[in-house]
Amino acid sequence: MGWEMLSIRDDSLATVLLSLTTSTGSRGHPRTELAINEPQLWPVGMVLEGSSEALCPPPSLELRPSCNKSQPSPPLGSSSQPHDGVFPEDKEPVKYGELVVLGHNGSLANGDKGRRRSRLALYKRPKANGVKPDVIHNVSTPLVSKALSNKSQHSISYTLSRSHSVIVEYTHDTNTDMFQIGRSTESMIDFVVTDTAGSSGQVGGAVGEGGGQSVQSTISRYACRIMCERSAPYTARIYAAGFDSSKNIFLGERAAKWRTSDGLMDGLTTNGVLVMHPAGEFVSEPAPGVWREISVCGNVFALRETRSAQQRGKLVENESNTLQDGSLIDLCGATLLWRTPPGLRHTPTLKQLECLRQELNAARPQCPVGFNTLAFPSLAQREIVDKKQPWVYVNCGHVHGYHNWGYRKEKGPPGPGGTAPAGTGERECPMCRRVGPYVPLWLGCEGGLYLDAGPPTHAFCPCGHVCSEKTVAGWSQIPLPHGTHAFHAACPFCGTWLTGEQGHIKLIFQGPVD
Repeated sequence: MGWEMLSIRDDSLATVLLSLTTSTGSRGHPRTELAINEPQLWPVGMVLEGSSEALCPPPSLELRPSCNKSQPSPPLGSSSQPHDGVFPEDKEPVKYGELVVLGHNGSLANGDKGRRRSRLALYKRPKANGVKPDVIHNVSTPLVSKALSNKSQHSISYTLSRSHSVIVEYTHDTNTDMFQIGRSTESMIDFVVTDTAGSSGQVGGAVGEGGGQSVQSTISRYACRIMCERSAPYTARIYAAGFDSSKNIFLGERAAKWRTSDGLMDGLTTNGVLVMHPAGEFVSEPAPGVWREISVCGNVFALRETRSAQQRGKLVENESNTLQDGSLIDLCGATLLWRTPPGLRHTPTLKQLECLRQELNAARPQCPVGFNTLAFPSLAQREIVDKKQPWVYVNCGHVHGYHNWGYRKEKGPPGPGGTAPAGTGERECPMCRRVGPYVPLWLGCEGGLYLDAGPPTHAFCPCGHVCSEKTVAGWSQIPLPHGTHAFHAACPFCGTWLTGEQGHIKLIFQGPVD
């Protein structure tokens, strides 16, 4: 006998489940209602599979607030608010925040195109498209595909065994906007991100069309979703997994999932969605927090032993999935930074960065050996070394013009000319005789990665990206995920792992002789 659907609404999913009841069967259990005051995270007291609660769950659990029992759910796309989108008195659209992909200095390698970009601003939608959990259905697994055929209804399917699945049906939420992030280029994904093919010393990120995508991506096609409240203070919350083209999230038999003590469900995605909130104010007292994993229902857990382990970490009850300025989101191949509108007000705009570049060049820094004037190239000229571009010895900070001498001498038998090959990159500074990498300097062009709009006096080691002292000090403290369980501090502009005692260096310029 199939399960009988008792909390019925006029939709195809309810119709499918109701049709499974035999004509001679009883009317089943009474309807169970659970009032939820939104927003609220699902409880996570676990009931082990195989227990009486897991094997004999109620056929239907309604999650709508009991005070709304008699009111029909609004159709998708409708809104009970008097105005949609931007209110008439608003001078500009409401911005919830911005997502910045680490490892890209202002744009993708092939340029930002549509939903493939290095930075995305989330604005209030003309009509709310958020969803919230509504009813839980317990069905036989062979019936899941038929039950999920309703493409007008959002749902999450949890496969507990070959003969038993739980489907959580979602309903329209007029109070939230939903934004989805993932590798898929399907229309329901608002921000398309994917891995980049790079060295092991780089973090992943988004790529443009035709840009070096790895053979097999570790980022999920539907990685995560962000729900933003449409009314002040416009709180943003992150959840693992996103809905596919059929408006479904499917957690298979091997996925980490569990039934809670209240009969609800929760789970983790294959490679997980990790989040780290800053320990303090991101712009005033930057300090790294602790990396956590976010579940499908938005609960916070300690990290698993490895990225894709089936055993979940311990529940962290005193932390939430609410994003704050400086929160980092790692999708196992791309790391995103969340910036709020108040936080962005402390960061430099492109126009301000251009002014800083011009001020640096107006000081006419010179090479202390060749006495030629140095100049930072325009912000649009990236990865193309200019003949006047300043170079730095990253172990001491002395800034020079480019020269092809001063390679480190070998300790063993000397090679031709008694020097190491040019490919080693190790040079001896003619000012202080310290040996180390010798690299060109590049201005950090992505203002969203800055912690302030201070003068560009410092550079990350060993890549040479230049920004403010507060910015290099803050990012040098943050360990970014790499692989299944490794963490390394990296330059936010290019993703190169940081080296040296501090990971950054103060630049020493020589002014004009005249």
